[in-house]
Amino acid sequence: MKRLRFWIVILPLLGLGALGVRLLMTRRVQAKADLPSAIARKGEFQVKVRCRGDLIAARSVQLTAPMNVPGMQIAWQAAPNSEVKEGDPVVRFDSSVLRQTLLENKAVLGSAEATLDQYMAQAKITAEQDQLDLTSARVEVEKARLEASKQEVVSRIQGEESKIDLSLAEEKLKVQAAAISLHESSSAQKINSGKRLRDKAQADIDLANHRLEMMEMKAPSNGVVVYLPNYSQGWINAKPFKVGDQVWPGSVIAELPDLSTLEMKAKLEETDRGRVSVGQEARVLVDPFPEKPFPSKVESLSPLVVQGFEWPPTRNFTVQVRLIEPDARLRPAMNAQVDIVVDRIPDAISVPSGAVFTRHGRPTVYVGTKNGWEAKEVEILARNADEVAIRGVEASAQVALTEPDLANTLANPGQTTGSEGAKK
Repeated sequence: MKRLRFWIVILPLLGLGALGVRLLMTRRVQAKADLPSAIARKGEFQVKVRCRGDLIAARSVQLTAPMNVPGMQIAWQAAPNSEVKEGDPVVRFDSSVLRQTLLENKAVLGSAEATLDQYMAQAKITAEQDQLDLTSARVEVEKARLEASKQEVVSRIQGEESKIDLSLAEEKLKVQAAAISLHESSSAQKINSGKRLRDKAQADIDLANHRLEMMEMKAPSNGVVVYLPNYSQGWINAKPFKVGDQVWPGSVIAELPDLSTLEMKAKLEETDRGRVSVGQEARVLVDPFPEKPFPSKVESLSPLVVQGFEWPPTRNFTVQVRLIEPDARLRPAMNAQVDIVVDRIPDAISVPSGAVFTRHGRPTVYVGTKNGWEAKEVEILARNADEVAIRGVEASAQVALTEPDLANTLANPGQTTGSEGAKK
């Protein structure tokens, strides 16, 4: 009877104990399965410096509106961000007013040439008439001189009359010579005036033709069309130039960056300046295309700190990174980040940065075991933004990315510190 009572009491207790152990193991396994985790990787660890910036073109050409062309209005333009070759049209201005002016100048030129021809013909007629009159005057002088030579054989009165007639003929010859000189001078002035009018009309035509040639702006080199802001309505309302905008002489309308010279210009923190040097390898990730990293190298570093204009004010160094293999999809001003490799650790154990926690003031990772998560103190060798090189964990170990509950964490009384574990 006593034995029966014993088993009646013991069996429920044993069942409750087994159920408690089973629930505890189930809770540990469930907690282990629910926590996000990663695998510790063994291999070369690249210590990186991460910077943010944007893409720029090392070589770029600007398109400037012509200086001596009034009333320019954009009538056509190439599509923004489109690729153009050298000699391709980029911007065309409205040339209707210039063409009307050209027609008027041609009409003026025709009138000036007709007037000049008339002046020259009139001068020729006048010159021929003057030569005829001059010849007649000389004949009259010779006749008078012949009559004056007969004074010895004629009466004295007739001789005196002949002398007077000779004097009058000589005076008429002088008057005729002066008239010829006056006519030549007058004709020359009219002809010169006509030539000036003709030359001015021709110069206006040449100027109109030259301005018509400047009504089309062509690409001086290969590149991508980037239209600059139009500040005619103020800085606040500035928008890129478009069809219909009035353009003032000398304004910079567009820019043609050469895509083959794309570089990244980034801000480098003062604390990282001493770790970066020219020639180091880097990897650029452009925000619109995060799936493709672009290999690159550090091209230059600013020797002095650059003051930023944003608020709050910043002071950073500037680093320029050259893309080794540019992509046709890339455009200037695209935002990007660059990871500069400043050091390499061979055969290092690396885990995601979210897998390292602080426990009792020491860096700790939680390693998965068959019974749950085991806390292990580690030594941090190097740290990047997304991964950490550590010592104290075996390769291929499963590490938790979220800190487990204390009830689900296995205590490790015999655990040593990361430095002690490394010595062993």
